Order: sequence, then structure tokens, then C-alpha cells
Amino acid sequence: MLTVAVAGGSGHVGRTIIEVLGASKEHEVLVLGRSVPEKNKLDQAFVVVDYEDIEATAALLKTRGVHTIISAIVINDPSSSSSQVNLVRAAALSGTVRRFITSEWSIPHSEDSALYVFREAAVEALRETNLQWTRIVNGYFLDYYGLPYLKSYLTPFTFAVDIANKAAAIPGTGNYIVYFTYTFDVAKFVVALLGLSDWDETTYCYGDKATWNEILQLAEESRGSKFTVSYDALEKLQKGEVTELPSHRESYVFFPKPALRGFLSLLGRYVVEGRFDIPSDKALNAKFTEIQTLKVKEAIELWRGH
Repeated sequence: MLTVAVAGGSGHVGRTIIEVLGASKEHEVLVLGRSVPEKNKLDQAFVVVDYEDIEATAALLKTRGVHTIISAIVINDPSSSSSQVNLVRAAALSGTVRRFITSEWSIPHSEDSALYVFREAAVEALRETNLQWTRIVNGYFLDYYGLPYLKSYLTPFTFAVDIANKAAAIPGTGNYIVYFTYTFDVAKFVVALLGLSDWDETTYCYGDKATWNEILQLAEESRGSKFTVSYDALEKLQKGEVTELPSHRESYVFFPKPALRGFLSLLGRYVVEGRFDIPSDKALNAKFTEIQTLKVKEAIELWRGH
């Protein structure tokens, strides 16, 4: 039994991974964080870490006998990026850590994203070590289309199809393939990945695939009525513009309108450019056929009767 440390484990994706890892009984689980959550509902041991102190973090990892680190730190600014890079350096210095999963949990990042430099920093740091490492590519989180009727630790977020308000603003023609994965299924694949002796630099997994037009049809059937629908052309998305959906207004409190609009237009561009189309032949699904994943239809069906 190996000791696996999850950094950012009290967060959305991290908490999911910890729950599934703990339930598997295959590894000893340690949660790393800057501070103990006010409402600590985690069943695993929680350790406060000062990521700025690399030597102290390395000593902690060594004392705890940590073999693998899974980073679920939300990487969106210089501070969070620095924390992950320092954790990589501490892992390399510890003498016990052998493996590291960086925090990405979506699609491969690219230079046209404002987050690229923050996330790529950890990859560059890892390439300077002898650690075995990987990043998880799982497409778009399916949770968003089952909330609030699906168990999830994610914060609600609306992109393309606003099921709650029977509206849609679909990127391009709506016929582009998008891969989706439920966070609890991502966690199952991560647990399975820990059992493999060799890792690629990018690890793919998925739950299901669908086009936005197919999702729209499923949503309309589940809600029992037609939606108000618009299609945002690539030219519009390239200008940083998107059609506003009713649920977006609720997000402006924590995600200012200009920033949200820019982020949604970028996601829309990625859809049209095919970046959410995962190479399924390279995915873990083929190795772990016993993992039964939540399907798009099953998630959206949870809206029926509401």
C-alpha cells in the first residue's frame, strides 16, 4: 500500500479524488492544503503545507513516506502556479516521491489561453526532475449538466446549454464532438492509473461523447419543452463575444462579465477547433473496461420532472 498525497484536496476535484481513493482502500491517502478547511468533512488525514518553503515541504513528504502526489490545486494565477512548481521541487527533493500528476483536469492547455504560462510552469519543472509524471485530459466535466440533481463537489457553471432556464448558446454549428467525464469517473480512472507501472506525459480518459445539438435535444426532452436557442459563429467567438444565457447573470458576482465572456468565447472556439475531441484509442477506457462511466443522457435525464 502506497501513500498518495492529494494537494488541494479540499477543493472541488480534489475532494472527489480523495473520496474515491479512500473508498478504494488501495492506498493510504494524505490531504495537503494551505490551511485546514473551516468545515473539514474529509475522512483522510489533513496536513497544512507552506508551499513557499520547499525544504520543509520536502521533509514533510519524506516523513510521511509519500510516493505519489496528485495535484488538484486550482491553477489560475502566479501564486497558485508557484505553489505547484514548489511542490514539484519539494517532491524531487524528498527522496520518497516517485510520481506526480499535475493539475489540469480538462483538455490540453495551449498558448492562446491566459492560463497557459501558469500551468506549463509545472510541466517545465517536472521535466527537470527524475519523477514520473502525467497530466489528465478528460474533456469537459459532465457534472455541470446534471447539477443540482447529480452528486458533485463542483460549483455550478453554465456553458452552451442552460438547462435550468431552457436556453442555449451553442458554439458553431453544434455538430462538433465533445467528450465529457463525470468527476467521480475521472477519480476512478486516476485510482486505476496508480496501478500502472508506466505513465505517458498525457493520460486520456472519458465518460461519453456527444455534440451540442444532441445535448440540446436531450435537454429539451427532459424538460418537456423547446429551448430558446442561438448559435455563435466562430467569427463571433474570435472577437471574444458570446450570447448571454440567463444563468450567466448569476455568475457575475464571482466571475465579472468581461472575464466570463472571454472565457466562454475561448471554450466555444476550442469546441469549434475540435479540442474537446479526445483520441479515444489512447484513453484508459480500453485498459479498464470494468469502469462503468456516467453517460450524457443519464446525467441530463435527472432533470426530468423538474
